[in-house]
Amino acid sequence: MPSNLRRLFATILVYCNPANPRELWERFEQEMSVDFKSTKDSMFNVRMQVLRSISFTLESMGKGINSFHLLDDNICFDEDQFESREIDDELSVEIPEEDIVASKALNSEQRHVYNSVLGNVFSNRATTFVVDGPGGTGKTFLYKALLAAVRSRKLVALATASSGVAASILPGGRTAHSRFKIPLDTDEHSICCVSKQSVLAKLLRVAKLIIWDEAPMSRKQHIEVLDKMLRYINDSELTFGGKVIVFGGDFR
Repeated sequence: MPSNLRRLFATILVYCNPANPRELWERFEQEMSVDFKSTKDSMFNVRMQVLRSISFTLESMGKGINSFHLLDDNICFDEDQFESREIDDELSVEIPEEDIVASKALNSEQRHVYNSVLGNVFSNRATTFVVDGPGGTGKTFLYKALLAAVRSRKLVALATASSGVAASILPGGRTAHSRFKIPLDTDEHSICCVSKQSVLAKLLRVAKLIIWDEAPMSRKQHIEVLDKMLRYINDSELTFGGKVIVFGGDFR
């Protein structure tokens, strides 16, 4: 599938450090563009859509597309033209079959969390959950089951993590800094650079579930600026703007 090729291309850029990224892009651009060519857009717009898709994946790994010099000039996207694409991309995240059936293999503790989270998601009850456990205790397995349960109902679930590696393991995952526009240097006065009218704000407002893996790796100020931003864009005084959020990691 072209979407898988684009994700593979982005992964190669980030983790394999190819000698000539532009040559690789030009060699496989057509294969990565097949699903966008069904539209009546010009070749330029098709190229921009492909690059934007790749850019989303790169951002999920903490990288920017312009650092790879795929075109002569820096790549800029028309936000009006692509306003709905970010939401569409989240709604079309591929759901692996093994994640759909994963709920049947949950242990008793995982099952309790799974039912509690989804109960709040589907009843629109604002709740913050903390999933605590060392590596290898099944947290990622639980996250994937939760994401699949929400996304299979054509709802938006956002998967984030503190590191690019952890984010890449989650379907549709991105780093928390990239997804929420969290500044790297934060203090009590810091804010996320998200306006109420932005595409990201619209996406966050429709999101039914947010997962943040490896939360203990982030500073508490990063969590606090997310709370402030979600309250602001949702016009709510509820914690995290009334969203259902799962923070996971080893908190010990």
